[in-house]
Amino acid sequence: MTSEASSVLDKPATSPISTRRHGDVLIILSNNPPVNALSAAVRLGLVDAIAQAEADDGVNALVIACEGQTFFAGADITEFGKPPQQPWLPAVVDRIENCSKPVVAAIHGTALGGGLEVALGCHYRVADKSARLGTPEVKLGLLPGAGGTQRLPRVAGVRKALEMTATGSPIGAKEAFDCGLVDRIVEGDLVPHAVAFAEEVRDVRPLAKSSERQDRIADVDPSVFDDFRKENAKRFRGFEAPLRNIEAVKIATEKPYSEGVIEERKLFMELMGGEQSAAQRYFFFAERKANKIEGLPENTEPRPVRKVGVIGAGTMGGGISMNFLSAGIPVTIVEMGQEALDRGTGVMRRNYEASAAKGKLTAQQVEQAMGYLQPTLDFAELADCDLIVEAVYENMDVKKEVFGRIDKIARPGAILASNTSYLDIDEIAASISRPEDVLGMHFFSPANIMKLLEVVRGAKTASDALLTAMQLGKKIGKVPVVAGVCHGFIGNRMLMPRQIEATKLLLEGASPEQIDRVHVEFGMPMGPFRMADLAGVDIGWHRDPNRIENVRDALCAIDRWGQKKGAGFYDYDEKRRPSPSPVVQHIIEDFAARQGVERREISDGEIVERTLYTMVNEGAKILEEGIAQRASDVDVVWVYGYGWPVYRGGPMFWADSVGLQTIVDGLKRQEERMKPDFSFSKLLLDKAENGESFTR
Repeated sequence: MTSEASSVLDKPATSPISTRRHGDVLIILSNNPPVNALSAAVRLGLVDAIAQAEADDGVNALVIACEGQTFFAGADITEFGKPPQQPWLPAVVDRIENCSKPVVAAIHGTALGGGLEVALGCHYRVADKSARLGTPEVKLGLLPGAGGTQRLPRVAGVRKALEMTATGSPIGAKEAFDCGLVDRIVEGDLVPHAVAFAEEVRDVRPLAKSSERQDRIADVDPSVFDDFRKENAKRFRGFEAPLRNIEAVKIATEKPYSEGVIEERKLFMELMGGEQSAAQRYFFFAERKANKIEGLPENTEPRPVRKVGVIGAGTMGGGISMNFLSAGIPVTIVEMGQEALDRGTGVMRRNYEASAAKGKLTAQQVEQAMGYLQPTLDFAELADCDLIVEAVYENMDVKKEVFGRIDKIARPGAILASNTSYLDIDEIAASISRPEDVLGMHFFSPANIMKLLEVVRGAKTASDALLTAMQLGKKIGKVPVVAGVCHGFIGNRMLMPRQIEATKLLLEGASPEQIDRVHVEFGMPMGPFRMADLAGVDIGWHRDPNRIENVRDALCAIDRWGQKKGAGFYDYDEKRRPSPSPVVQHIIEDFAARQGVERREISDGEIVERTLYTMVNEGAKILEEGIAQRASDVDVVWVYGYGWPVYRGGPMFWADSVGLQTIVDGLKRQEERMKPDFSFSKLLLDKAENGESFTR
């Protein structure tokens, strides 16, 4: 940025705020890397700069801009949980709006949360064409607390304010311009354009104060709020913050701004003090902490990955490949036969084209991604790949055979990864000559959509291989979590006790629909039996219809494999809507009778204790054994991999919320019924006895 006719206000050397003059326009610059967070120093600097501009008769307009890659991207997360420091953001935004000289926001990168509220406090907003604006506070279980819910509908309209505040999804510069949130979109050097705009409006009076506008909130049909709630009922299910955001925007249409901000503050404080926001704020940090690898030597450098090989073009192999292609990394995908290869690559193209049809990609981006793909039947084509991911049938002998072939042709230093969901990575690694290059990369289905990636560290996995897999996971848009070697790693291992107890509860008197209802009411997207039907009841089945050892075997033997067959634990109509099945109920009762299980009435509370409390116990065992690095990693796995409600923070955070002694007491109540499958985690017992927690 040029310093044409510049002068710097007298500021402490450490201040992130500086100023310079361009004629009679004062440019206020923030330089607070990496995202110009609105720290106490930034807030104080803004207030001081406004005050000094007010006192300078040579200044007739102001531009607030940021150096670096972005406009103010929100609050300073390092201040979360600490006593608030003056000046508070609401006072800063009010000070900007009440400046007697026009203030123009020059927005590039992102204006999020408090950053957008600062922009709304300005009298005008000029944005770079690639800028994005949003109010993501709802994702932390909050609402904009500096007048955002009151100013935004007055500027952008009620519908757009509802969409932005209640969903937290940002909008682009064009959409912001179309709704009136941005006054001008510019290309090229942003600050000179903003200065030119400030020169245009320096004499315009009265000043365009967002808080005083009435044109966008007059004569609003009250049904817009109910309609919006209904449209998003599934999305908002269980969450408090979206509904409070809707309520706050509604208040903006009913009360003067001065009263609306008081109501907004009340709602903000209610949410801030609630368990849901505590859980969502905890999870915000948990996700970031998951990137950190314990015990990694400081000088560890990642290996370069310029090309990836994927073995298997089925559902998982194709989905895995798409992640790398979308990130611009060439992929060589290998299959055994031409028909399977063509089918797999065809599905990948159709997936991309479906995204393009929804406006998520351009046709050019589809062709670019597919252009990075090299399909082949020749295993030797993997020889120059830096990472090879095996995505074949979940069978140890098959995987060892594949790794034996990889071992012979992969270049030295190539990382060899298995997408196994359960199998022993150390056994696979021990079967080849380079165990230090072997690790697990467990993608979750559908692999091109699900964000979780379990990176499994074997006993001999090299530090640089592990670091590379973690960094690469982040590059392809995943949330990678380090896991140790055990059957099922973190996520699937915790799933097992839930499934065991859910199946036993069926025999003892609960129905699939009751167990599923309890889980859905808890906040899960679906219960264990709907999930089994969706994934396929036949997954892992031994394929012998004459060998019937449990309810699942009996269902599979009569082709009740789930939704794909129109029947599983439920019956399904042509639109895949479930209904209770008399056939399944008969099978359950027959098994109960044959095993001498006395059926009884099962309470919802017992279902919670035997299916959810047991997961906490297993999570504690995982921590005891060092399979997970930290309790928060367990929570990240379950939120991103299995749909655990983020407003409960994850299984371990939820256990702390309930109280570990409560968890232990519930498990003791059910202990006799859960034997012989169940045993207590010593870590859980010790923490409960000592009044400790996993996450707080």
